[in-house]
Amino acid sequence: MIIKASASLRNDYTAISNMAKETKEPIYITKNGEGDLVLMSIEAFERREQILQLRTKVLQAEQERLDGAGTISISEAKTRLRERADGI
Repeated sequence: MIIKASASLRNDYTAISNMAKETKEPIYITKNGEGDLVLMSIEAFERREQILQLRTKVLQAEQERLDGAGTISISEAKTRLRERADGI
C-alpha cells in the first residue's frame, strides 16, 4: 500500500502521477495525518471497473441459477461456442 501526504501531491504531482502509472496500484493520500483520497491511473481505474462489472455478472448468473434458471454442462457450452465460431 502506497501512502502519501497531500503536500506530496501538491508539491510533486508528476512524481505521484508516474508512481500511480508505474505501480498500477492506488495511492492513498492523507491530509493532516488522516486518510482523505485515493489516487490511481486511468488504466488501473478502468481495469478495476471491468473486474467489478464481471463480478456483478457472475453474481447475477449465480443468483439466477439459485433461483432455478436452467444451466448447461461445460461440454454443451463448448459445443455451442464452436457452433457460433463456425458460423462467423
